[in-house]
Order: sequence, then structure tokens, then C-alpha cells
Amino acid sequence: MIVDSAVYRQGKRIVDDLPPSDLGRVRKLATEPGDFVWVGLHEPNEEELATVEEEFGLHPLAVEDAFTAHQRPKLERYEHTLFLTVKSLWYVDATDAVETGEINMFVGDDFVITVRHGSGSELHSARRDLEAKSAVLTHGPSAVVYAVCDRVVDGYLSVMSSLEEDVDEVETSVFSAQRTNDSARIYTLKREIAEARRAVLPLREPMRRFATGAVPGIDEASAPFFRDVLDHLNRVAETVDGLDQLLSTAFDAHLAQISVQQNEDMRKISAGVGLVAAPTLIAGVYGMNFVHMPELTWQYGYAYSIALMVLFVGALWMFFKRSGWL
Repeated sequence: MIVDSAVYRQGKRIVDDLPPSDLGRVRKLATEPGDFVWVGLHEPNEEELATVEEEFGLHPLAVEDAFTAHQRPKLERYEHTLFLTVKSLWYVDATDAVETGEINMFVGDDFVITVRHGSGSELHSARRDLEAKSAVLTHGPSAVVYAVCDRVVDGYLSVMSSLEEDVDEVETSVFSAQRTNDSARIYTLKREIAEARRAVLPLREPMRRFATGAVPGIDEASAPFFRDVLDHLNRVAETVDGLDQLLSTAFDAHLAQISVQQNEDMRKISAGVGLVAAPTLIAGVYGMNFVHMPELTWQYGYAYSIALMVLFVGALWMFFKRSGWL
């Protein structure tokens, strides 16, 4: 559905919230130099996209990509229109999950069309913030591209902050004195970080091109704004790599902790067997009932055997205790 549409002139919104049937008339209202139209769609159907395609002369291949979604972040040029795909991210703390959405943008000389997929990729607040900055909005469609990319990358920073907290929790759990089973959570976090990497890394090349003013159709004066976005994006990419390495190290440490715990368990078991074996040996010897066996007829033989068992067990217990086996 079309969630918002407007005509902008000199950084101000002059016509807004028009139905799909009036899109052609809306574009005709952008008559003065610098005027442009911004149409926002959320998970549109084929009929709605076909209307937009016809009114704005969009390339059918780009329209097909915008409809099917699940595209890799990319920047392509079709005749006089730019087609930009970015992935939006948001974090669900209850499940340690990174959810993804998609924003496709068609950018022309006098229009911008944003096609969103996913519930966490809203652009209404980004539009309102941009409308409050008329000096930025005077850059036309380039300002909209900047505002959308800036909002998406800010979302990346928020997701990375949440992931950093979870990784810190995993590290604390792995190196705690308590026995924990962290392998499942480590795997889940590594999978979510891989999801974030697929959104972040491919976007750096389009942002680099915007930041250097190397994209026809994007105002060169907006390059400093895109450099700021690129700086944040590079920081996110570094965080992604760092968190992935930390989780790999934490997983190796977790396996080492398991190995150490198993060794400690075996030592305790071995010590326990040793403590039981000594009295068993003594009892076995005195239970053979040979006629000519010493101490069989001795008055204190029973007490002697019990004392011998206690002595051996006590000596072994002290030895194991000093050795750290108990």
C-alpha cells in the first residue's frame, strides 16, 4: 500500500497524502526547478507497483526486484533512474534474533519512490525528521537517499549495541565458576551476526560511491553527508568482525572449559576408586579364610583390620587432597 506521498519545493512539503490514482497529477505539480515527489510504499501488490511503474517510467527488472524483495544490498542504474537496495535490521532481545527488512529506492531527477518490506523498517519518522531540516531537503532526491541510509545505518548501530551486550553475557558465563552450556547460545549469536554481515558489508560500496560523488543523479554537495553515513557503516562492519571473532574465541574457551571439567571429574572418580580399593583389598585378604593365615586367631585381629583400612583411606585422602584431586 502507499503509506505516504508528497511534493516538495525548496525544502517544504506542498502537496501530500494523495491516492494512487492521483500519482500522475502529483508528478505534474513538480513544475519548478528543484521540485520532487516522494512516494512511500509498504509491501505493495503487483497492481500498485504497476501503477507506479507506469507513472514514473520505471524499469521492469527493477520493479520485479522491488516486488519480490530478498535482494542483496546493491546500487544499479537503469536509464535515468537509480535503483538502491538496503537491508534494515532490528533486534529481538527475547530470542537473541536479528530480524531483517528491505528497502528498495527508485531515484530520479524529480522523484524518489521507497518500497519497504518488513515491519521494522518504517520511514515515517525519517521523513518527518528530514522535513524539519529544510536546508537538507533542498538537495532534492539526494537528501531522501541520505535520510533513508542514515536511518538504516543508525539501526545497525543499535543492533550492534544489543549484540555486544549478549556477547559480554556469553563471555561472563563461559569463564564463570559455574558449569554452563553456552554452545547453543554462541551458535545462535554467530548465526545472527552472519545475518547482520550480509546486510552491512555489501552496502559499503554504494555508500563509498555516494561519499565520493561518483554517482550521476546524486548531488555532489551531499557527499559530506554520505561520508558520515559511510563512517558509521565502517564502524558497524568492524564491530561485526570483532563480535564474530570474540564468539569464536568464546566457543574455543567453552570447549576447553568442558575438557578441563571432564578431567577434574575423572580425577575425582579415580580418587574415589582409590579410596574404595584400599579397604576392599584388606577385606579381601582377610576374607580368604586360610587356616595358617596370620592374625586369624588373634584377639584384636578385627580391630586391627578396621584400623588398617582407616589408616590407608586417610593416607590416600590426604594425598589426593594435596594433589588437587579432591
